[in-house]
Amino acid sequence: MATLEQIQTRMKKLQAQAEVIIARRAQNALDQIRELMLKHGLTTHDIETRAKARRERERAQRLGLGAGKLKSAVATKGKLPPKYRDPKTGATWSGHARPPAWIKNVKDRSKFLIDGGSAAVSASVTVKPAASSAVGRKAASKKTATSKGAARKMAAAKTATGKTAAKKIAGAKAAAKKGASARAAVAGKTAAKKATKKATASKAAKKAVVRKAVAGKRSARKTGRGGVSKTASRTASVAAPAAVNGALTLS
Repeated sequence: MATLEQIQTRMKKLQAQAEVIIARRAQNALDQIRELMLKHGLTTHDIETRAKARRERERAQRLGLGAGKLKSAVATKGKLPPKYRDPKTGATWSGHARPPAWIKNVKDRSKFLIDGGSAAVSASVTVKPAASSAVGRKAASKKTATSKGAARKMAAAKTATGKTAAKKIAGAKAAAKKGASARAAVAGKTAAKKATKKATASKAAKKAVVRKAVAGKRSARKTGRGGVSKTASRTASVAAPAAVNGALTLS
C-alpha cells in the first residue's frame, strides 16, 4: 500500500500537469478570441458596452421595469459612434449589427478604421489585457477548484492512512498481547511440570530412604536371631560333656 508521502508526490505531479493543460487551453482560447475580435473589428470597449447593456437589462428585469421603459432608456443613449469608413463612398459603420457590403468580406478591417493605424494598434493592444484577464480569471477559478479538490483528496487520503495505521497498531498490540499471554501460559505449564517432577523425585527419594531403613532393620533382626541360636548351641555342646563327666564321677 502506498504511503502518504507517495500519494502527496503523485498529487503534486498531477497538479503540475493539470496547470500546464489549463494554461494551454487558456492560451488557445485567448488566440481564438483575438482572431475573432480582429476578424469582426471588435475592441474591448465594444465587449464592455455589450456586457454593460446586458447587465442593465438583467437589472431592469429584476427591478420589474416594463419593456417601454427599457426601450426609452436605450433610446436616450443615442446611436453608437461610427468606427469604420469607406474611403470611396464615405459610408460609415459602427462595428455592430450586420456589416455593410463594402466591409463584409474584408478580412483585415483595420485599414477602414476611422482613427487609422493607431486605432488598430490600440485595438490589438487593448484586446490582450482584457482577454488575458478573462482567461486569467477562468484559470484562477479552475486552479482554485483543482486545489480544493486536491485538498479534499489529501484530507481523505490522510484520514484513510490514519485509520489504516490505527488498525495496524491495534492489530499489532492485540497480537503482542496474545503472544505474551501464550508465552506466559507456556512458561506456567513448564514451571508446573518442573515442580511436579521435583515433587515426584523428592517422594521417590523419601521412599528409597524408608525402604533402606526398613531393610536395615530387617537385616539387624535377622542378625540378632542367628547370634542367639549359635550361642545356645555352643552352650549346649559344652554342657553335655560336663554332665557326662559328672555322672561318671558319681558312679
